[in-house]
Amino acid sequence: MADAAPRLHALVEQLLGAPFPVRVRAWDGSQAGPPDAPALVVRNRRALRRLLFKPGELGLARAWVAGDLEIEGDLYTALDLLAGLIWERGEDARTLGQALRDPDFRSAVRGLLKLAGPPLPPAPPREEVRRTGHLHTRRTDRRAISHHYDVGNDFYALVLGPSMVYSCAYWESADSTLERAQHDKLELVCRKLDLRPGARLLDVGCGWGSLAVHAAREHGATVVGITLSQEQAAFARKRVADAGLTDKVEIRVQDYRDVDDGPFDAISSIGMAEHVGSAKYLEYAQVLCALLRPGGRLLNHQIARRPQRDESTYGVDSFIDAYVFPDGELAPVGTTVGQLERAGLEVRDVESIREHYALTLRRWVARLETDWDRAVQLSSPGRARVWRLYMAASALAFERNQIGVNQVLAVRTPESGDSGMPLRARTWN
Repeated sequence: MADAAPRLHALVEQLLGAPFPVRVRAWDGSQAGPPDAPALVVRNRRALRRLLFKPGELGLARAWVAGDLEIEGDLYTALDLLAGLIWERGEDARTLGQALRDPDFRSAVRGLLKLAGPPLPPAPPREEVRRTGHLHTRRTDRRAISHHYDVGNDFYALVLGPSMVYSCAYWESADSTLERAQHDKLELVCRKLDLRPGARLLDVGCGWGSLAVHAAREHGATVVGITLSQEQAAFARKRVADAGLTDKVEIRVQDYRDVDDGPFDAISSIGMAEHVGSAKYLEYAQVLCALLRPGGRLLNHQIARRPQRDESTYGVDSFIDAYVFPDGELAPVGTTVGQLERAGLEVRDVESIREHYALTLRRWVARLETDWDRAVQLSSPGRARVWRLYMAASALAFERNQIGVNQVLAVRTPESGDSGMPLRARTWN
């Protein structure tokens, strides 16, 4: 008898102590739950075993990446409905120990174990990264960057479009094109840094060379771009050569800690500081400060999280850490500003562009979904599923103000106190 979905739906509601807001379609073809809601498709019993033996976000991620779970219907709507049960339970939610003292909770777990059946769940999908050794050494940072960025330049071109900019765009309106918005972001960065002909720019985490090419071609800057990704560097060098800018742009595979040919007039760090780690952040800021000439500017473009009451639980068993940005860490914007100033920089402007990232991510997801078969061919089914979930969930997180993104403009102000900044702020707008 096809009754797995009704049993599963009832057991999940019993376990959560709350209504389950999506429909469930099980491996036996049965369905249960709100008929007009998106469906959580449980393709096999293995999905339940993954969830039961690793409860929470990581178990869900493993089942999703392996293809044991799927969403039927609008992904954003489903994630929005599930967010309150998965990611937003709150710090006052019951601990597992408290839950296990509840007879109804224990009964639901027994029912799910029976429904899941033997044996134990399989190993995690091959796309999952296992953390080993010390964090944020040169070796572990190279490995983490390679995991995320050496997926294949063709895959990223499919998702990002011709700009090959993998950071938040800057939108004039939601009706603008992705290409226009990314161009405007590159231009905004260059204007904030006051780049002029002959200015020397260090682009830390230069990606596929988009900012380096724009700064040299449109503003006459001389640029050193550094990345830890071999694939990015190869792509960026070809791009520089094709643009006829080899006399102005140098692309290196180099750790920011190993740059020794300063000073620079300006430094850009766009979407790179998230990889630095909280324990290394002050060192990162000090290194960049030392590489700037007196009066030089730093533009630090970085995703920020909201402060938590219990900071010790941040990132534990996280989908993002296991599948997307291994060893990456987000910090509250106040922490970032404090560390930059501790390093000797004067923070002159902080601009939140949170809504801009939500728009950017939705465009990337649309590109991925439109050419899904090609994306799978260029990477793997699991890798394409990782990117789809990560970008869609991130778009919702930006829209809900759970995370933000900020451009922090800082100056290495000389002892004279003359920062070189205009008297009226934001003359670049």
